[in-house]
Amino acid sequence: MSMQPRPWPQVPELTAQVARSAAAQGPYPLAMRVRDELGDLFADAEFAETFGARGRPGWSPGRLALVTVLQFAENLTDRAAAHRVRYGMDFKYARGLDLDDPGFDASVLSEFRARLVEHGLEEKALDLLLTALKGRGLVKAGGKQRTDSTRVLAAVRDLNRLELAGETLRASLETLACAAPDWLAEAVPAREWAERYGPRTNSWHPPASKTRREELALVYGRDGFTLLEAVHTPHAPAWLRELPALQVLRTVWLQCYHRTVTEAAVEVTRRESGDLPPGRLRLASPYDTDARYGLKQGSCWTGRITRGERCSMALTMPRSRRPRPGGRFRRRSR
Repeated sequence: MSMQPRPWPQVPELTAQVARSAAAQGPYPLAMRVRDELGDLFADAEFAETFGARGRPGWSPGRLALVTVLQFAENLTDRAAAHRVRYGMDFKYARGLDLDDPGFDASVLSEFRARLVEHGLEEKALDLLLTALKGRGLVKAGGKQRTDSTRVLAAVRDLNRLELAGETLRASLETLACAAPDWLAEAVPAREWAERYGPRTNSWHPPASKTRREELALVYGRDGFTLLEAVHTPHAPAWLRELPALQVLRTVWLQCYHRTVTEAAVEVTRRESGDLPPGRLRLASPYDTDARYGLKQGSCWTGRITRGERCSMALTMPRSRRPRPGGRFRRRSR
């Protein structure tokens, strides 16, 4: 695929007229503000090295970068972002498209991100955006900020227990599919598991019935233990069990499931809410092992526990279990 850098097109007159007329009925859309105030923010030439000199022409990388930034700002999936490009007047205005422009397929966005990562340009759009904002005085240079008693949010999606189990197992299978595809195809029922764990957990709705959700959680639990057993067999390559994704899987399963092995059968059950590890120890995401569930002054979030929050947690403990300066717990004498 090739790309010849081209200047950003002017917003067609009809697109500008219709979009501004619609925007007059409510808050001015972010996409239109970006185009009005920042102009041609991402030049094609900045991303030229991600495309070859020959082949069929590709989509404008500058305009794809703008869609990617707006997609992140509005928390849109690839499909939703492509839908906005096709039907949203604000996105057409931002990209300088005619009202009848058909847009592009959602897969174009993932292919564009893959190209950026492959050529080490994953931070290029952010750098260009910060430079433009700084030049217009909209952001200032970084300074010192205390974070000892403020919440530090993690850049991860909040997951409930069912989603955490499914996404953790899916991430482990994806890692093994890249690292040892032949071994994985023989160790697990690949066709069945590909249908069950192929899509991300945020791309489909879990069962509405509580009973069916419990059944699905137990299916995840049994499959996870099956995978861990396969990885730890003598015939499996020893380095598989050292993969970070497998270490996360093992930790999440220890925190979320019980397994009872008897001569008759192997029983897998979920831990009850009161049997779960405390939030400061329990993993909240398979992709960020530092993220934890936080609770302070009635508000909850997923992020990193800071020194002030650890002190707050300590003060809410019974006096007999508050930590000493040396880190050990003091037991009440009898």
